[in-house]
Amino acid sequence: MRIAVDAMGGDFAPSVIVEGASLAARDFALEILLVGTEALIEPALKSQSYNQASNNIRIVNAAEQISMGEGLLSFRRKKRSSIRVGLQLVRDKSADAFVSMGNTGAVVYIARKVLGALPGVERPALSLLVPSLEGMSLLIDVGANANCRPPHLVQFALMGKVFMESVLGIKKPRVALMSIGEEETKGNDLIRETHEVLKNMPLNFIGNVEGKDIYAGKAEVIVSDGFTGNVALKVSEGMVDTLMHLARSEVMKNLLAKIGFILMKRNLKKIYKRVDYSEYGGAQLLGVNGVVVIGHGRSSSRAVKNAIRLARDFVDNNVLEKIQQEIARYAPSYNP
Repeated sequence: MRIAVDAMGGDFAPSVIVEGASLAARDFALEILLVGTEALIEPALKSQSYNQASNNIRIVNAAEQISMGEGLLSFRRKKRSSIRVGLQLVRDKSADAFVSMGNTGAVVYIARKVLGALPGVERPALSLLVPSLEGMSLLIDVGANANCRPPHLVQFALMGKVFMESVLGIKKPRVALMSIGEEETKGNDLIRETHEVLKNMPLNFIGNVEGKDIYAGKAEVIVSDGFTGNVALKVSEGMVDTLMHLARSEVMKNLLAKIGFILMKRNLKKIYKRVDYSEYGGAQLLGVNGVVVIGHGRSSSRAVKNAIRLARDFVDNNVLEKIQQEIARYAPSYNP
């Protein structure tokens, strides 16, 4: 399997990206294509103990890069950006998947332009695995589509169902709509209309959930428009960071707190590992005609490695084909 990796994406590129890609190439026996400015990637690659000598890591030169702060004009104008070149490798079947820790808006926009949508899919959506009290849940959409219609949310539910069945092996995952209340009548027009459609489809639809239920494990697939999903995600990230900061501050206040921390350190590490985004790699762009994983800009080398693992699992389980089949199967049940 061959995975194209955006070596120029993220806050710590290319060094951290190259390190994570090298770990993935070694541990997963993959061929890695590092896409970006060769003059910058080469020194970073040479510093790795596992490098080009292994014959399964090579550089694909891309003369331009898109930074985190750039917008639509740059997405269109930079025809040789590492993001566009990497996605073209997937389009041309020179790579099986593309992974980037770079500008999310750029990856989503360019992926739609270069790869197009899967047949039958109206709106590709960003989905993200998050830990819950009962295992893992998938949030979809978390930022690709700010404005949606009911058929879009129905398709998000179908794509999320396929992902959880295929990649995580969860049979008949519970599907829920994010709303402001559990009652069927709660929510805006979009949520109420989507609820009416989903409850009449042969899915394991359990109704509405609220924001507080995201991590409770009530559903394996939680569906929302991209605006709502992104706000919920960013609030969650901020809360985790704040709690960790407060915990560190309290520990430093007195000797007893420090002793307690030492005694609980092993257990606290396990908790942190469960909520650490780097353990889950990144978000999957479901519905485009290719495998695309987008990681956090602050990703560590471990997060890069895990994002590549996620892309590998996506390819191994033929998720694209299964999504396409599911969309076609249920198309008569709603009105795209």
